[in-house]
Amino acid sequence: MPLPLPTSPRTQKHTRKVEFNGFLRSDGLWDIEGSIMDVKPYDVKWHIKPLPAGVPQHQMNVRLTIDHEFNVIAAVASSDIHPYSGFCSAVVPDYGKLVGLNLVKGFRNAVRERFSGVKGCTHITELLGFFPTAAVQTFAGASDDADERHQDDFAFDRCTAMNRRGESVKVFYPQWYIGDVEQNGDTEAH
Repeated sequence: MPLPLPTSPRTQKHTRKVEFNGFLRSDGLWDIEGSIMDVKPYDVKWHIKPLPAGVPQHQMNVRLTIDHEFNVIAAVASSDIHPYSGFCSAVVPDYGKLVGLNLVKGFRNAVRERFSGVKGCTHITELLGFFPTAAVQTFAGASDDADERHQDDFAFDRCTAMNRRGESVKVFYPQWYIGDVEQNGDTEAH
């Protein structure tokens, strides 16, 4: 169901575009690329020069190369458009510290530990929070083997529709349905 119509007249003041693309590489690894862009629909008095309406204020990109187990094998970032030349991009090489992390095992916490506050770029760090689900969506449907191997790791018990004790899992994924939990903590499949 779409959003209801606004109840008051309004004027657009900002657009943030976030985009992800997933690629299967010829060497069997996966590249997940994310970008974030901020644009104002009006002219902005920027500290370095006037910024015309529609020209991005920010454009940052990240590519993570991962294996079939969601381990980060390589990580590169770029800060192509930013307000503080020489300062915003200075931290970009530090995002190589993502190598060795796992996208589905504590990734977001590890990102916060490494890059929160003045240790990172706000925009790149925020963008990284979407990589786990972007990778999961990249893997989904890519092969039956990948679906079978990882389905239980990331799909279940992360939203109301994918509750392993719920009716939708019972109907659509009976092999992962675990039924009700009894008082003593044991699980019982129905």
